[in-house]
Amino acid sequence: MVNNILPQRALIIFPTYNERDNIETIVHAVLPLDPRIHVLIVDDNSPDGTGRIADRLSQQEEKVHVLHRKAKEGLGRAYIAGFKWAIENKYDYIFEMDADFSHGPEYIKTFLKEIRDHDLVIGSRYISGVNVINWPMSRLLLSYFANMYSRVITGMPIRDATGGYKCFRREVLEAINLDSVHSSGYSFQIEMNMRVWKKGFRIKEIPIVFIDRVAGNSKMSKRIMREAIWMVWWLRIKSIFGQLK
Repeated sequence: MVNNILPQRALIIFPTYNERDNIETIVHAVLPLDPRIHVLIVDDNSPDGTGRIADRLSQQEEKVHVLHRKAKEGLGRAYIAGFKWAIENKYDYIFEMDADFSHGPEYIKTFLKEIRDHDLVIGSRYISGVNVINWPMSRLLLSYFANMYSRVITGMPIRDATGGYKCFRREVLEAINLDSVHSSGYSFQIEMNMRVWKKGFRIKEIPIVFIDRVAGNSKMSKRIMREAIWMVWWLRIKSIFGQLK
């Protein structure tokens, strides 16, 4: 599963909805970090004009690409669209990353180093204590215990199963039936991790510090939290019957 040949290209996928205040700055922050890095902005028809900014960036920089979707359908659907585009265009490493700087660009070099010997690298807020800044205690406790809950129910040996800062080898995404991925909200992260783990791929968590967004608004909602609660049981049942592919 592990290929030690240095890959030629890495793609960072930014799913966006009303990220006008962040998208240009984050793109300019990640591109200089490594000559192999390209960016794909997957915009869900943001009413604040994020898509227009993305188009301008793609016209100015050949390493910036844009996918426009007609409506906001959830984080999972945006990433699935991005994964399919990345596979079609033969990128070797595919990142998930938030556009709001809660995922620090300074960790990208560590991801690129670790992914040479692993199949999925996850930026973990909980692998070395609790590394979250600017969250109220209620949200921090919710996230921490949600991860503990998912670990107990699914059996995955992952400390931060809900984290959204990660890097896949293309072969991992090619091995998963992306059309069968069920989740649309933040439980999408749990489901993808579960599918990767059940297929026997090598997973590595690296410590990161998560800093809550400064500009824009959080996309978290009660519906997203409810989906995550029942999704871990759905994954457990599917796993028991060997139906995760």
